[in-house]
Amino acid sequence: MSPNGYPWPIETTRLDNGLRVVVSTDRSVPVVAVNLWYDVGSRHEPTGRTGFAHLFEHLMFEGSVNVAKTEHMKLVQGAGGSLNATTNPDRTNYFETIPAEHLALALWLEADRMGGLVPALTQETLDNQREVVKNERRQRYDNVPYGDAWLRLLPLLYPPGHPYHHATIGSMDDLNAADLATFQAFHQMYYAPNNAVLTVVGDTDTDEVLSLADKYFGGIAARSDIPPAPDGRDPAPLAGPVEQLVTADVPAPRHYFAYRTYPYGGPKYDVATVLGTVLGSGRGSRLYQRLADGARLAQPDYLGAYGVDLAHAPAPLIITATAQPEVSAERLADGLAEVIDEVARDGVTEAEVERAQALLTTSWWRMVASFEGRADILGRYATLFGEPARAGERLPGWLSVTAEAVTDEAARLLRTDNRVQLSYLPEGDK
Repeated sequence: MSPNGYPWPIETTRLDNGLRVVVSTDRSVPVVAVNLWYDVGSRHEPTGRTGFAHLFEHLMFEGSVNVAKTEHMKLVQGAGGSLNATTNPDRTNYFETIPAEHLALALWLEADRMGGLVPALTQETLDNQREVVKNERRQRYDNVPYGDAWLRLLPLLYPPGHPYHHATIGSMDDLNAADLATFQAFHQMYYAPNNAVLTVVGDTDTDEVLSLADKYFGGIAARSDIPPAPDGRDPAPLAGPVEQLVTADVPAPRHYFAYRTYPYGGPKYDVATVLGTVLGSGRGSRLYQRLADGARLAQPDYLGAYGVDLAHAPAPLIITATAQPEVSAERLADGLAEVIDEVARDGVTEAEVERAQALLTTSWWRMVASFEGRADILGRYATLFGEPARAGERLPGWLSVTAEAVTDEAARLLRTDNRVQLSYLPEGDK
């Protein structure tokens, strides 16, 4: 195993217009993964403009100056490739995996929608994609059991005005209120070369990528006035426990216990990641052993703990459990709190930490085994921390965590005054 967790070459260059280009060559298969990270997510959205970054995840596939509506997907898929995009609070990214011989096509397509989306954006396209986002919200958040949990947890964890106070799906009222010119201005502000990282991993080399990047992206002007996101690194303490009870059309009681930890990417967050894995990853975890196999209070498939990798504020550690039939919400909450409080009081064992590190090692190598995974992680570290090679620190960071460090952080983080509790109760239950 590589001591730095990333045994492939990494080369980084910046074009004259500020576009950062990261290349990691791997000739093992004749494929390339192209990943374009934009430093714009929901944390950049001011009050009244929520949901804009996510809407552009959709709009960027709806045509640009030289590419007709839906043609971006058809061209990539017709060349034997696949593509998608995602948005989170910290960024928006667009990505393709394509045969290496079609690298120029992928880069041309990405450059065309970076520099040429606004002239092609019409009121009809905007209205259509707003409706798509509304349907997405209904299908993923509003009309599924527990679907709005994330929408509720964020404002409980972070105060009004904090950049993580709202979810990426945003407010439908905000999206409806904005006109075409407002959306055009948003794109022109943030979708600029000096606000992006282009990562290419696979069967290519730096000279080829830089030549193509300069050819297609080099003529796009930089923006000198990109506003920084609000600073959210030091929110006021929770002064909890903060609790919210929701009665809804859900099949069983469910609880979410969420705790603020540390920003993603540092040694303390590595400790929190190991803690979450000890608590709730797999059949050998503390929660599974006690609440699923032991007391049989929680449904095994809906029991776990995980961190949400947010880099610009104390990121949340979320612990969730759903009740077995005939188990009351109160009994489940008491059992969940008992396990968490026990870890906070008594700590964890060396064996638990070693198991957690084995799981994290497997997940890391599974992610970077693919060109897509490598391109994404390099783009992440270049965007969030300015240095893609820092991705190689992640696995060694996890492996350096000790049981003593996890025990200390459990006592510090799993306090009741650092807890947000969101509970769902089926309609008709008391």
